[in-house]
Amino acid sequence: MSERVKGISKKQSLLADVSLLLVAIIWGGGFIFMKDSLDILKPFYMNGIRFTLAFVTLAIIFWKRFIKITKKDFISGTIVGIFLFLAFIIQTIGLQYTTASKSAFLTGTNVVIVPFLVWGITRKRPDGYNMIGAFLTAIGIGLLTLQGSLHIGIGDSLTLLCAVLFAAHITSVGHFAEDMDPIALATIQIGVTGVLSLIGAFMFEPAPVFEGNLKDIGIAIGYMTFVSTMGALLIQNVAQKYTVSTHAAIILSLESVFGTIFGVLLLGDLLTSKMILGCFLIFCAIIITETKLSFLFPDKKEKNNMR
Repeated sequence: MSERVKGISKKQSLLADVSLLLVAIIWGGGFIFMKDSLDILKPFYMNGIRFTLAFVTLAIIFWKRFIKITKKDFISGTIVGIFLFLAFIIQTIGLQYTTASKSAFLTGTNVVIVPFLVWGITRKRPDGYNMIGAFLTAIGIGLLTLQGSLHIGIGDSLTLLCAVLFAAHITSVGHFAEDMDPIALATIQIGVTGVLSLIGAFMFEPAPVFEGNLKDIGIAIGYMTFVSTMGALLIQNVAQKYTVSTHAAIILSLESVFGTIFGVLLLGDLLTSKMILGCFLIFCAIIITETKLSFLFPDKKEKNNMR
């Protein structure tokens, strides 16, 4: 067992893994609520409402940390928030033109992209696992998105761009989180995303007209705000203290699988055999990139930890 989880019982470790599985299910379900909400709310308004509510709630819950935010913290959080805003708005716009199942898998490719962005910043070259993951992802994306000829739809193209931006967001979080409170960093970036989204809504979108079932849209917004954004984040942060990182990476990567399953079962998304193969290759790429296949060689990992 790795040093990070010394003293943790099997029961605690199992509970942590189950909790992370719940997070993956929650995030996978988020694609369904986003897709449904786009029938009523435009992308900027949807993200503006979702992230502003999440920001206000977090600021109230963690107000003691929030009032200690410095100018440097604000600048760092704003930079990270801009990446988060761009990633989410492009993902939401793209979701208007593609299926929830495709969006889930294509967004998941961000974990394959991150090592290459880090390479550009730190000159630390990706290892062989990253290269294999990138190769499998390229093939998987082709199988999942190419429509008859060498043409990728606008929705899939935007979702791939959002995956790059999510990768940039992850990379920037890793850079700034070392020097500031992670709760404060999360709160600031969520607030920045909410404000920028509302500005975009006022500039580019008509005011929403809530015709139909207000209860349904309320449930969707509530899920995305308090379950998918806040709840899942808190569960993940706590759970990862009680399990090894390889377990966490494998379980959380199931988000794309659950997103696809929910899209097929609840929204009637069509998956051909070629698209299923593409999803499988992308999922394998995520697992290889995130875990380095260390779960296949536990003895070797244990020896490395003892050195």
